[in-house]
Amino acid sequence: MFGNMGDMMGLMGKMKDLQARMKEAQEQLSTITESAESGAGMVRATVNGQKKITALEIDADLIKPEDKEMLQDLVVAAVNKALDDIEPKIKAHLQKATEGVIPNIPGLDLSGLMK
Repeated sequence: MFGNMGDMMGLMGKMKDLQARMKEAQEQLSTITESAESGAGMVRATVNGQKKITALEIDADLIKPEDKEMLQDLVVAAVNKALDDIEPKIKAHLQKATEGVIPNIPGLDLSGLMK
């Protein structure tokens, strides 16, 4: 399958390199951010590439007991949009981090290695 033992060793070396690059890329994901708004900008959520919320801004007009449910819905909407919007940035970052280590295989999704 691999020809000779040298090819196998080369492949193992590439896997180690890939793992090292993925670890470094994962650490760098905290520097990639995306923000999204809901309620015409009354709620703004910022997330990073590690899918953690880094900031949440809420317009003071929304902070009323009678608007609690609406506020909760707007926070969920803003956070979910920010998480959706950051996905392409995460994929692009991981692809760039592993460039040259593994061939660019269409459909290969490395985000599964991000656990």
